[in-house]
Formats: sequence, C-alpha cells, structure tokens
Amino acid sequence: MFLLSRRIIGRTTLGPAAAALLLLAACVDPTISPSASNQPLPKPDENVYVATMDAGIEIPALPVDKIPESHRRQVVAYETDQPPGTIIINPKTKLLYYVLGKNKAIRYGIAVGKAGFEWSGEAIVSEKKPWPTWIPPKEMIARKPELAKYDEVGQPGGPTNPLGARAIYLTSGGRDYGYRIHGTPEWQSIGHNASSGCIRMINQDVMDLYGRVTGGEKVIVLTSSGEMPKGLYIPKPPAPKVVAPKPEIPAGAVPTLKVLPPPSIATGAAPVVAPAAATATPPATTSTETTSAAPVCKTALVNGVCPPEGTGN
Repeated sequence: MFLLSRRIIGRTTLGPAAAALLLLAACVDPTISPSASNQPLPKPDENVYVATMDAGIEIPALPVDKIPESHRRQVVAYETDQPPGTIIINPKTKLLYYVLGKNKAIRYGIAVGKAGFEWSGEAIVSEKKPWPTWIPPKEMIARKPELAKYDEVGQPGGPTNPLGARAIYLTSGGRDYGYRIHGTPEWQSIGHNASSGCIRMINQDVMDLYGRVTGGEKVIVLTSSGEMPKGLYIPKPPAPKVVAPKPEIPAGAVPTLKVLPPPSIATGAAPVVAPAAATATPPATTSTETTSAAPVCKTALVNGVCPPEGTGN
C-alpha cells in the first residue's frame, strides 16, 4: 500500500494535501475492520440502554441496575488470534465478543440454548434483517402446538416478536441449521440458558452489532465448557412429548355407578352388611311330638291335676 502510494505520487502532480492523504491512508492500521471504525464504540459508564424509536416501533429503556455489569455492552481487553470482525460466542459465560483488533473486543451479554439445544462450531454471517418475521421451526411447533398458527406466514416483526429488532442469520458449510443471533423482548433472559439454540441479545445490543457486520464474518461458537470447538456439533432435536389420548365415551353412554350403603351415624363409616342367610325350611313336626298346655278346670288344681267334679274340702 505504501509503495503503491509512492508510485502514484511520482507519476502525477499532487498538491501537498492530496499527498498527505495518500500517506495517511497508507498508515491506517490494517487490524481495524472498516465496520468497527465506522461505528462509535461504547464509552465507559455510558448508558446504552435508553429508549429509542426504530422504524416507527418504540424500543423501551431498560433498568441498567438490573443488568449485571459483566453483561452490559462495553469495550474490553480480549486476547485472540482471530481477525477483526470475528464474532466469538462463549456459552459458558453467556458472552459474545466482536473482535476489534489489537486484543480488544466489544463484549455483549447474551442468552444461549437450554439443555439439549447447545451447539458449537464455526459459521458465517449469511444474511441480516431488521424487524424480521419469525417462523417457528416444525420441531418447535411439535413441542408447542399453539404456535401452529405461525407455520405458514409467520409472526410479523414487532415489539413482541421473539426475534426482536434485528436478526443475523448464520450458516455452517453452506447449510442453514436455523440458528440466529437476534434480539429479544425477554431481556431478563440474558445471562441464562433460555433459547432453542439461537443467541439472544438485548434489542439495543443487537442493533449495535447489526450495524457492525456486513456479511461473511466468521462466527465461532465455543463448547459448553468454553473451549475452542474441534468441529461442528449440532444436537439432535428433542422428541416432542407424547400425550396419551383420553378414552372416548360413546355418545349417550352413562357410566355405571356403584351404590354404597349410607354411612353409619356413630362412626361415619358404611355399615357392614352381613350376607343374607339362606331361608331355612323349618323341620316338620313328627307324629310323636305333642304340645303341652295347662289343663282348664272348673276348680283349683290339686297337684297340677283337676280334681274330680263334686268334691270339695
């Protein structure tokens, strides 16, 4: 670059100002990416989470005191051999780094995939959209059938859209696995494992990152333990929960009710009903059996026997 500038100066007649500009251009630090130099960097103790209007949609201010200091947007020292513009995501610490060069990076707080949704590996920024339409993947619809209404046309961009104010689309090996870096109205989820594999950011933060990427940037997602990935790992989508169907009762059918005896007044428990005894046939009276009855006498009995008539004392 410097030699080219000298040749141009030697063959053309340039004023001192023009020559100075060419020399200055030759001295621009090549480790600072153009996108990073064009965007203002966050200042120490600056509140970057103020309210703003974007495309006619209000983005509310956030209570900074409720956002951990470690997860607020800020420039930090960050040693890496990756080129400027690289995005490095650490699921362990829930932090995203946008490499500026000279061992510096912009650090943002993020939310990452829940257990079973963590992925790692390299990707590139393939596309980016403001206020994107959200179409839930079929695996998510299988887990949450109430989202089926968005299966065809999707949910339009807006303040309640799960993708938030911006979405940065990622591909790995030319394939789109459905992973995004996007905003979220659920800013309280930042710093947690909360998503289905996408990288969530505060809306104000994703708008800042969106303005820095131009497309084609490398994205490195570290492993869940914070190590450099050795390849692309895509988790298998969890199987949807199968709910056993309830047995159907035919129309008009009345279930049989078991009638129990009334409870006992004394104990409140149902009385024990003894089984009915079989009806016994009384034994027949034999001819030898007689019925004994007291004799009927006209006078008082004498030794249990009626005295002869006409006798007296």
